[in-house]
Amino acid sequence: MQYAKQIAKHLNEVYNGGNWTWVNLHDTLKDVTWQQATAKVHDMNTIAVITFHMGYYVAAILNVLRGNPLDSKDELSFNHPPINNEADWQAMCNTIRDNWQALVAAIEQLPDEKLGEYFTQEKYGIYYRNLHGLIEHTHYHMGQIVIIKKLLKAEGK
Repeated sequence: MQYAKQIAKHLNEVYNGGNWTWVNLHDTLKDVTWQQATAKVHDMNTIAVITFHMGYYVAAILNVLRGNPLDSKDELSFNHPPINNEADWQAMCNTIRDNWQALVAAIEQLPDEKLGEYFTQEKYGIYYRNLHGLIEHTHYHMGQIVIIKKLLKAEGK
């Protein structure tokens, strides 16, 4: 069995649909306007902050799979560029989509033996753990976005 290809398929379904939860990032974000993305609801992070945060880790893992060192920092994962209009919001979403697609393609090329190796350092665990962690992380934050969208709708935004 080609486990890396199965992980890539699962990650693709998290973004594009067809997974067990019937929730995917593309559909969750496709009707969000830049005003909704940047609207503050109570003390929660905005949709833009959460979306950037998810994309930050996609880019970090992709960077490693491309042979580069892991240079991401958790404290930077919530610092998105300014979003002042729809073009800014769409640019961020497009970058995340493009990185997502590139990550899926990179994982498809991984030999299964790589899944049991440490992800840059032993303290980060193995590739398998990090790739599945990314999937779990995305589902968690998609749930937050779905709730925030409902709250915004209830507020008439």
